[in-house]
Amino acid sequence: MDSSALSWPITAKQHRLFASPTVLRSGQHLVTAILLLIALLRELTGVEAFWAVVISSVVFAFWYTAGFIGMAKTQAQRLPLWWLAGLLAIWAAMLWVSPEFMWLAFSLWLLLGHQLPFFPSILWSVVVYALTIVAPYLHQGQTNIAAIAGPMVGGIFAWGISRGYLMLERDAQLRQNLVDSLIRTQDEMSAMQEELARSQHEAGVAVERTRLSREIHDTIAQQLSSIGLHAKAGLAAQDLHKSNQALQRIDELSGEALVDLRRIIAALAPAELDTQALGSALERILNKFEQDTGIHTRLNIDEGLPVLEPSVQIALLRTAQSALSNVQRHSKATTVAINLTAAANEIRMDIVDDGLGFTPSEARKETPSQEGGYGLKAMAARLRQLNGGLDVESSPGEGTALCAHLPLLLVKEN
Repeated sequence: MDSSALSWPITAKQHRLFASPTVLRSGQHLVTAILLLIALLRELTGVEAFWAVVISSVVFAFWYTAGFIGMAKTQAQRLPLWWLAGLLAIWAAMLWVSPEFMWLAFSLWLLLGHQLPFFPSILWSVVVYALTIVAPYLHQGQTNIAAIAGPMVGGIFAWGISRGYLMLERDAQLRQNLVDSLIRTQDEMSAMQEELARSQHEAGVAVERTRLSREIHDTIAQQLSSIGLHAKAGLAAQDLHKSNQALQRIDELSGEALVDLRRIIAALAPAELDTQALGSALERILNKFEQDTGIHTRLNIDEGLPVLEPSVQIALLRTAQSALSNVQRHSKATTVAINLTAAANEIRMDIVDDGLGFTPSEARKETPSQEGGYGLKAMAARLRQLNGGLDVESSPGEGTALCAHLPLLLVKEN
């Protein structure tokens, strides 16, 4: 056997068992029944006052049983005071019939210590003790030390047991209240976690929608816009060769759009960066841009530029694509240049054209529509997600300069 099972203090399981009101009341009933039976048997051997002894015992048992049955039906925590007073009165009358009923004093001390507050329980326990001393004297005309000391020891022992059980009951109730509180708190925490998870899911959905809308704008929307321009140019061309070139370019752009669409669905990295570095990808899109628009392009990249993280490359590439789309649709420029440089603390990409220009403050007030107005805001938002930014310098008739910058903290060298 594990010696820890015999150690003090008792375990929580043992504590709940001993502190159970059912255990205490069952013990109380058993003790009362045994003491009443002992007193009845001792008195019946004398045959004197036979019926008085039997009737008083039946009345005591009936009153005792009725009180606890009523307590169980009402689910009360304590017995009524009038019931306790009646039980004491019946017991006092029984002592008048026979001193043998003083045996029931032990049960009464258990009841008083458990059912009454501290000081009243002491007072009435003293009254019961006094009756146990007086009863033998009234019947026999004499007493002794054992008749005085015995009930005193038994009374203190019984009262102490009942008060100890009362403290255990209260402690058990406090523990149960604490457990109930912890369960409620756990349920509330579970509900909060579910709400937080739902909120995070909704926020993630919103972020993903924003990302997809920006991705679609930077790729498929730009390509469809170019397809539309080439379609208009082909319809307006008088030369069959130029019309065929426009159709050929439309076919190429539609193929690229399909590739980008499949990539977006599969959540892959940009196709331009799958097999090429950022510089090569920028060079390729500038060559296509010049071929499509006839606008002269120029690309300047610092030597020894470090290899950037995919997220940084994607952001810069999409910024360049969006900016070139704006140049194609709005600027009427003849030249556009992209400069990619790395400073001490950041990577910078400047996109400069000699087009019509615009007023940046007025452009910021425009709301996105089906005709446009989304590009600058989308570029700035994408860069802000990487702790970067977009600076715009332009004025009517003076061209436009965009500066996309990101911290080098997001850059990894091979």
